[in-house]
Amino acid sequence: MLVKILSHVGKYWKQSVLAPLTIMGEVAMEVLIPYVMAAIINNGINNGDIGYVARMGGLMVCMALVSLFFGAIAGRFSAVAAVGFAKNLRGALFKKVQSFSFANVDKFSTASLTTRLTTDVTNIQNAYMMLVRTAFRAPIMLTFALVMALNMNMKLSMVFLCAIPVIIIGAALILSKAHPRFRAMLTRYDDMNASVQENLIGIRTVKAFVREDYEKKKFTDNTEAVRAAQVRAEKLIILSMPLMQIVMYASIVAILWFGSHMIVGETMEIGDLTSFITYVSQILMSLLMLSFLFMMFVISRASIQRIYEVLVEEPDIVSPDKAVSEVADGSVSFRSVSFSYFKDMNNLALDHIDLDIKSGETIGIIGGTGSSKTSLVQLIPRLYDTTEGDVLVGGVNVRDYDVKTLRDNVAMVLQKNVLFSGTIRDNLRWGDANATDEEIEDACKSACAHDFIMNFPDGYDTDLGQGGVNVSGGQKQRLCIARALLKKPKIIILDDSTSAVDTATDSSIRKAFREKLADTTTFIIAQRISSVQDADRIIVMDDGRITDIGTHDELLVSSRVYREVYESQQKGADE
Repeated sequence: MLVKILSHVGKYWKQSVLAPLTIMGEVAMEVLIPYVMAAIINNGINNGDIGYVARMGGLMVCMALVSLFFGAIAGRFSAVAAVGFAKNLRGALFKKVQSFSFANVDKFSTASLTTRLTTDVTNIQNAYMMLVRTAFRAPIMLTFALVMALNMNMKLSMVFLCAIPVIIIGAALILSKAHPRFRAMLTRYDDMNASVQENLIGIRTVKAFVREDYEKKKFTDNTEAVRAAQVRAEKLIILSMPLMQIVMYASIVAILWFGSHMIVGETMEIGDLTSFITYVSQILMSLLMLSFLFMMFVISRASIQRIYEVLVEEPDIVSPDKAVSEVADGSVSFRSVSFSYFKDMNNLALDHIDLDIKSGETIGIIGGTGSSKTSLVQLIPRLYDTTEGDVLVGGVNVRDYDVKTLRDNVAMVLQKNVLFSGTIRDNLRWGDANATDEEIEDACKSACAHDFIMNFPDGYDTDLGQGGVNVSGGQKQRLCIARALLKKPKIIILDDSTSAVDTATDSSIRKAFREKLADTTTFIIAQRISSVQDADRIIVMDDGRITDIGTHDELLVSSRVYREVYESQQKGADE
């Protein structure tokens, strides 16, 4: 797992290596300074040799400056390495998510993926900075100071040697209990992010129903859950500081007690005791830093696992080795197709669908809510894979196509219309990045979008804002249709994409489709009979099955469900 994560250090490995190397220079100076200080006290101050004190004092200042220089350089190297590593890791995560199918995204949830790309990566970034700096500094400092202390007074060293196991055992017990609590805390973060995301996306609905107080309470409950989980996790971690301080101060008191007796017995000099206490402080502080390092790893371990889960997740939908790279035509065939979102044949969204559609046909799809109309058409561009059976496009199984080739030839206007930050022109060029202004305008005219675009002061250069907040639902639908038309696809799917436009505009769009997309296979999912009555064939769906299929006139005679829907809509129109 760590190998997989650390493989994204990339070109920042140089800074990752240079940081600990420069830290060695910093630590060497810090360890030698107490040795020089002992010499000043023993040989200079005790003998009244001011010249010696001045010379050695100057040496100490120079050593401190060298240590400061190495420390500053090490800090820069570690910061660059950690930030660069986080950038690479975040980029790898985002790239991985882009390869996911709808099923993969459903598995993690959007909010959880957002947390992993932000909070979890930041936790790992902080841990990595400590790794390349503290993880080297603390052991080196511990080793160097331990050698100097043992060399200075072996008997007195036994005091802190007895303290080290206490620190190690205490830290191990704390860390073993903390990890599951931090993982639970990150799950609470997912819930909070989901609440925020949902609220911001639906802010207009919230205000329309005057639900601000409810949303505030829900957010407060989520933040309280995060706080409680965080406190529960960190109240274990904070025990480490008192433990370290108790052991550290107890060791210093014991050393002062035994050391003072040695000085009285003339087996140790004052300067040596002063330096020895400094070395003991360095040793215990190194252990404290190591414990903090382990704590950071405990916090980041949960994040590492969550990011690792995304990085090793295999996309459900990938291109085969010898993928077909050309779609011959827009014909579509469903052969005994069954589909379940849960891969469970006992819980099917589509149940044994058999259907053949010729290239260039216009197919209407009618059915009640939950009849799996959208599920049916999502199998054509392979947004999901069938659970059983095959879907063929242009006479080739969709699983045999290069995924990009297939989706480039199937334009889909989803039920939920999505626009992105940027200008209208930028959004339209999602359909064709190289589309000319004339092609863009032609597509917009076919989608009945050109006129309202030109009413904006900046026309096609109008900034839509995040999610297209400054256009109406009907305008958004027409822009999405125009974007799909720019792909010049062999198959176009309109998933209830004219529900927010008036009947006259709907009629104009269908007329433009008949005139300009005569060779394009068109699927129109709609609730209004008027939107599909001119189709070559109309499919009536119910509970994941095709119950009837035929022309408008044929279905009025043969399909009771279709006839009832038509009559109810006609009655509503007459009233």
